Amino acid sequence: MTDPPRFFVDPERLEGVLSTLTANALRHTPAGGRVTLSATAASGGAALTVADTGEGIAAADLPFVFDRFWRGDRARGRSAGAGLGLAIARQLVLAHGGAIDVQSAPGEGTIFTIRLPTP
Repeated sequence: MTDPPRFFVDPERLEGVLSTLTANALRHTPAGGRVTLSATAASGGAALTVADTGEGIAAADLPFVFDRFWRGDRARGRSAGAGLGLAIARQLVLAHGGAIDVQSAPGEGTIFTIRLPTP
């Protein structure tokens, strides 16, 4: 077994990012579905992923998921949040010198990938 990649982060901020992504994955994955968190070495750093087998995101909506106040399902009402979680998560990842992206398709689930540089 190889050692996991090492990188320097503010642990509270990174915990917040992962918490946001995990909470969203759990919210949009039906009973019997799966949410998986993983970390792997990546070119020049580490990649953290939060993947789910949930409802997925329409291709037309993907460019907007990190925008402030954007919510994919406008019919959910105010209880779904203000639409700031992913925007804040993106800013925190960028502040660490990293990047975050999303891959998704309706009915196929969603994968958020955080890439962080190693020292």
